[in-house]
Amino acid sequence: MTGQLKVQSILTLFWLMGYLSFTRSFCMGKNLFPSRASTIAFSKTTSQSQTTGVNSRVNHSVSFSSKVSISDAYDGGNIELANIEDGPTKVVSLRIKPDPYTELEKKSHMQYFSFRSSIHTNNAEDDKRDVPVTYELLNAGEASYANAWNGSTVFYSKSLSDPDSWKRAQSTRFVEGKLVWDHIHSEESESVYFGYFPPFSYDRHLELVEKCSELATVFSLGQTLEGREIECIQVGTGKSIGWIIHRQHPGEHMAEFFAEGFLKRLLGLDSSGDTDGLVRQLLSKYTFYIIPSMNPDGAVAGNLRVNAAGANLNREWCSSGDDYEAPTLERSPEVYHVLEKMKETGCDVFCDIHGDEEIPYNFLAQPVVPNWGPRLEALHGAFNAAYRRANPDMQQEFAYEPTEYAEGDILNIANDQIAHRFDCLSVTLEMPFKDCRSNSDPERGWSPARSRALGASLCEPLLYIQPYLRAEALDEKSFADSFPEIDRYVLPTSEYNK
Repeated sequence: MTGQLKVQSILTLFWLMGYLSFTRSFCMGKNLFPSRASTIAFSKTTSQSQTTGVNSRVNHSVSFSSKVSISDAYDGGNIELANIEDGPTKVVSLRIKPDPYTELEKKSHMQYFSFRSSIHTNNAEDDKRDVPVTYELLNAGEASYANAWNGSTVFYSKSLSDPDSWKRAQSTRFVEGKLVWDHIHSEESESVYFGYFPPFSYDRHLELVEKCSELATVFSLGQTLEGREIECIQVGTGKSIGWIIHRQHPGEHMAEFFAEGFLKRLLGLDSSGDTDGLVRQLLSKYTFYIIPSMNPDGAVAGNLRVNAAGANLNREWCSSGDDYEAPTLERSPEVYHVLEKMKETGCDVFCDIHGDEEIPYNFLAQPVVPNWGPRLEALHGAFNAAYRRANPDMQQEFAYEPTEYAEGDILNIANDQIAHRFDCLSVTLEMPFKDCRSNSDPERGWSPARSRALGASLCEPLLYIQPYLRAEALDEKSFADSFPEIDRYVLPTSEYNK
């Protein structure tokens, strides 16, 4: 090729490139070739349900003029955007997404929520202004435990990953079936997370299990329906068998913070395996099997009570009539695998860790079983009293009011099934979503830190009760009389407002 031809070819190439660039710019200006990075714009009153082509887990900004963007696209997120109303105080209307339908209870549970709210600014002057926003959950009155909203306060934080940074929105109120609270967004806190309780993420769960594997035996009992491992942590060399399970209901995040506190103390996770003297005694008397999270699928999905199949795991511990078999690998493998292992190991003490929406106290719920009598009552009373002495956030006066077992009652709740199957001390430990009235803290309420502390305090009552778990006596009454007066069983009431 001659020099002249080379020059002509280069000029032609430059001309073509310029033409193509001009054509693309022109078409984009006419919105013929929208950019991948372009943002969907909505009017300030458009609801997400009126849009198409948008991922159902992400609620894009409703309007740049409104400056508010709502998202639940993270582990455990749950919210649906209904509307944003502009004004001096912007009003963001939201809906809680219901759980998958549960066949046994014939309903879709709903109460847990968690979302991120971001404030977008258009100019430098706006950057200097605070933006007041009122948030309202439109379907709060339809929640599974709607009465529990009275006295509840919403959590908020700028940090999703720091559970101890969350505080309570004390403006929270439940009015006309809506849960409402106010928040002032500033330039220092453009994005804020809101939720029913600070989340314990699946990544945090995996990190906890990894740390435990360095100091204890960790193994999988099986897999969930979505392929997550059902991890069990085994520790101790004693003859008494203790089973501690957590978070059957995935929205009860405090249960896994409790597990974190218990495991940190039991294994010395923060001190390279160095444990205190009480823990050393405990591990010489017990062999523990600990499940930090019974329902990881439901937790990741942002559910309140069910797993990926819509099963409420705490109603899956035995079949409910001839037409509802449980537990099964198809619907509730989490319970199936745990119960199979329990049949193999036996059980002398069982603790099922939960959170309660309504009662503003920590408490131990007793089982309703045909074998309830002076022995189990005395064990329950002594265990509860020892826990109260170990941690002032535990109390005995308020709890679910116990009922008597009636012939034909189905023992499909874990607490009931295990107490009956193994004739052992069995409790459901409940922590509040609300502020804990035992030691009120309106700014933080019941929190992840206090959940961890209550978990660490479980060691004391476990050690105290161990000699009595399988102790023999001439009769049940003489067994009950062997406890001191301070350990006497207290009949609780649920009437905490009287």
